Amino acid sequence: MSIQVKICGITSADAADAAMRAGADYAGLVFHSGSPRYLQPEQASALAARIRGRSRLAVLLSDARDEDIAIAVVAVKPDFVQLHGRETPERVAAVKQRFGVSVIKAISVADAGDLAEVSAFEKVADMLLFDAKAPANASRPGGHGAAFDWQLLRGRTFTRPWLLAGGITAENVGRAIRAAEAPGVDVSSGVETSPGIKSSDMIRDFVAAVRAAEFAKEPQA
Repeated sequence: MSIQVKICGITSADAADAAMRAGADYAGLVFHSGSPRYLQPEQASALAARIRGRSRLAVLLSDARDEDIAIAVVAVKPDFVQLHGRETPERVAAVKQRFGVSVIKAISVADAGDLAEVSAFEKVADMLLFDAKAPANASRPGGHGAAFDWQLLRGRTFTRPWLLAGGITAENVGRAIRAAEAPGVDVSSGVETSPGIKSSDMIRDFVAAVRAAEFAKEPQA
């Protein structure tokens, strides 16, 4: 199976088109107001219409109220709700049941101890995303361009599909995939020229680097 690629924090038609041209498997639209990638519902709806049918859509929220999740779901009609905050397994299950949508649960990692909660989330989430823990007093849970020790995930097996995030760029994604044995990757700041501004060239180069890493993993005849 090919390595899955998610381009998160898309804020423009150009970035959406670049992600689709490159062959991204997932596109993320941010509804967390503390992020420079935050979208108003009407903006997100227009981008979702541009992407739908070409890539799977995720809306990203953090410790959101049901009312805010409802706004995102109505605007985007996503394939996934990505919960990127301090949500408990019980909250993940409640969101999934109430909104009838698949859930990606982001798990913040700084050391091996942070992986202790994974088994509880595997029971309720449809997909996991491992991201670097945000700096103290950060205004948002992700998108900081920080990495954690990817080898913390090496050799581990999970019952759900998962993505690796945090500090990944075209230059290091091959190393990240090998270190974590990752079946998929998620990038946001790593394809930006400044916070919230995606580069079409950087998106293209990132996906190409993932595909190169995928080819390198294949057994040679």
